Formats: sequence, structure tokens, C-alpha cells
Amino acid sequence: MTDINREIQELEQGNADRYLGIEESEGIQHQQMKEKLKQGYSRRLRMLLKSELKARNKITAIGALAVPVLRYGFGIINWRTEEIKRSDRKTRKMLTIYKMHHPKLT
Repeated sequence: MTDINREIQELEQGNADRYLGIEESEGIQHQQMKEKLKQGYSRRLRMLLKSELKARNKITAIGALAVPVLRYGFGIINWRTEEIKRSDRKTRKMLTIYKMHHPKLT
């Protein structure tokens, strides 16, 4: 049987709760979550670019596996336009390094 009169425990000072992948304590730690999202995106992007998939399948996989990491955070985390542009430049740079994008074509 479950206890109906159980109380909800408060978070201790310095601890964070995780809801849908976003850590919250007394609010969302935007800067920390941005770093985690960017690291997760970069890790997945690098992994896909190193794979032996054909070019078309790599692009599809990036759209299906790497981009959603950032896209989910866009509705929750406060991003500045410059931060988004910086991520875009980093993505293009990685695509160029792995010979998936020619820098003169944009």
C-alpha cells in the first residue's frame, strides 16, 4: 500500500532537480545548461561526422540526432543571437574539417 500522507521533500541548498533534461534548482541555470547542450551537440556532431555513413545519410543523421539537442533547449533556455551564430559557425567549421562542406560555397 502507498502512504497517502507523504510529504514532498524540498531540495537541499545547492542540489538541482532534473526535468526533461533541464536542471532546475531555484530557477534554471541558463549558462550551465547552455554549456551542457552545446557539449552534447558537439559530441554528437563529431561522432556522426567521423562515421562511415554516406554524405546524404550523415546530413540526415545530424538533423535527426544532433540538432534536436539544441532545438529542445531553444524554447526553455535564454539564447542570445550571437550564441546561436557562434554555434552555426562552429558547425560549418566542423563540416569543412570533415570534408562535408566547402567554405567558399556559402
